[in-house]
Amino acid sequence: MKRRIFLGLLVVLVGIGIWQRDVVSYGYMLVKGQFTMLYEARPVPDVLADKTVPDSVKTRIRLIQAIKQYAVDSLGLNQFKNFTTYYDQTGKPLTYMLIASDRYALRPLMHNYPIVGAFPYQGFFGLDNAKRADSLLRLQGYDTQIHLGAAYSTLGFFKDPILSSFLKYSEGRLAELIIHEMTHGTLFIKSSLEYNENLANFVGDYGADRYMAQKYGRGSEQYRDYVASNVYYEHYNDHILRGTKKLDSLYSSFKPSMAAAVKDSLKWTLVGQIIASEDTLSGSPANGKAAKRVLPKKDLPNNAYFVGFLTYNKQQNRFKTEFVNQFGSDFPRYLAHLKQTYPSL
Repeated sequence: MKRRIFLGLLVVLVGIGIWQRDVVSYGYMLVKGQFTMLYEARPVPDVLADKTVPDSVKTRIRLIQAIKQYAVDSLGLNQFKNFTTYYDQTGKPLTYMLIASDRYALRPLMHNYPIVGAFPYQGFFGLDNAKRADSLLRLQGYDTQIHLGAAYSTLGFFKDPILSSFLKYSEGRLAELIIHEMTHGTLFIKSSLEYNENLANFVGDYGADRYMAQKYGRGSEQYRDYVASNVYYEHYNDHILRGTKKLDSLYSSFKPSMAAAVKDSLKWTLVGQIIASEDTLSGSPANGKAAKRVLPKKDLPNNAYFVGFLTYNKQQNRFKTEFVNQFGSDFPRYLAHLKQTYPSL
């Protein structure tokens, strides 16, 4: 009887594997990549004690440890085993993110995952895997974009390592990154990635500003340089958000009877205008000069870019306003409110 039950379960599992072959294959790829990284990551004390590891690497690792401790002690973020190991990527990218959007709407293609719920992107270990999925989605008519994953969080389920790619960031940007990922481990709402990423961006920016000010002083050159480096990014974010509103209005005006060629012409003309005016932003590489960039269509960002941008930046002003107006810029009280209000994984 037990043998028959086992054989029956085996048949069912094989059937599911054939029926959901792509899902099983994708899951295997993620599990293999994750556990390969975890297996090859080295404990930080071992890395710091290794005489063959350059001092420059050790200095950056110690800096990350200090930022992490600041996030726990001064911001009240949860203490995890994250960033207690180090993974050397040997100069190779680790993960890639694939975003897909409707062709004539800023509406992402959603993907469902166990535990965390629906996400507007797929993650991949390996560029070839991402490109194959990208090709399939393009054939289905989606706008797509593949970009490098700077970092990611397993929300405390695993010991997320320090990646060697972290070490290239400036101190302020590194603080933003570490605090961003630690925010995910502190508060993460199922199937609400836009909320989660916007919150983590807000906390990362706020925490990095506080960290730099506390370490160097607000009158210091280090702090002033950090603040100055943010000027363009703040203006760029506002500019792209205005652009997405224009795109939304344009797409809402499209009638079902409108020819695709006409829709495409209107779409790419507007996207071109959004990008062309980017160089006039204060703090831009063009130094505020009215240097209009006219890019060929193949180089213009498509809807997938704008969808990805919204996922991470759409609600920034909401958090800032709530934090200042409702909580008097009292971060511990604000964080306690968020934890109490929103059920986290």
